[in-house]
Amino acid sequence: MFGINGPEFFLLLIIGILVIGPKRLPEYTQKLANLVKEVRRMASGAREQIKEEVGIDIDEVDWKKYDPRQYDPRRIIKEALLDDDTKPVSAGAPAVAAVAGTAAAAASTSTRAFRPERVVQQLPAGEAAPFDTEAT
Repeated sequence: MFGINGPEFFLLLIIGILVIGPKRLPEYTQKLANLVKEVRRMASGAREQIKEEVGIDIDEVDWKKYDPRQYDPRRIIKEALLDDDTKPVSAGAPAVAAVAGTAAAAASTSTRAFRPERVVQQLPAGEAAPFDTEAT
C-alpha cells in the first residue's frame, strides 16, 4: 500500500504515536475511522448515481471493448477501403440512400474520365512571370 513495506509502516506508526501523544491518539484514530467511513460512503453513492444515470452496473461493463489498444489504425483503414459501399450506414437507414450514394459515385467517376487534359503554358526563356500588384 503506497509503496510502504512492513518495517516502514511500523516506524511511521511509532513516530505518529510519539508526535500525536497518548492523550490525543484516541481522538485522531476516531477521526481516521470516520474519514474512511465517509470515503466508502461517497464511493458507494457515486456508484449508485452512475448506475441510476447510465442505467447499467459498472461490474457488467465489458471494459475490453473500450480499450484503445485493441484498435489498429492500419486494419481500420484497410477494412474501410475494402468495405462494400452498397450497405446502409446504419441499420435504420434506408437502402435507397446507399444505392443513390453509389450511383452518384459512379456518375462522378464517369465524368472524370471525360475531363479534358490540363494545358500548361510555358514562358519563353528569359521572360519574367506575370505579376499582379493588386493581389499582394
